Amino acid sequence: MATLQVQVRIPKEMAKTIDRWVKEGKFASRSDAIKTIVAIHQERERTRVFSKMLVQRSREAKKKPEMLLPIDEVQ
Repeated sequence: MATLQVQVRIPKEMAKTIDRWVKEGKFASRSDAIKTIVAIHQERERTRVFSKMLVQRSREAKKKPEMLLPIDEVQ
């Protein structure tokens, strides 16, 4: 995966927290911590979007149950 170096400014307390996590061995470096935190946020956002889509599909299926497929036809 290609990477790009970026500079970020964060509050000192956040930096202290990240440094503590690195010292505790939770992350290999500040960079690793920030990449992991961003990846978790991205996954959370994908999950939120997917959940929203499922809720919408559920509402549609309640209005038009004939659009549902039996599970054995899906597999």
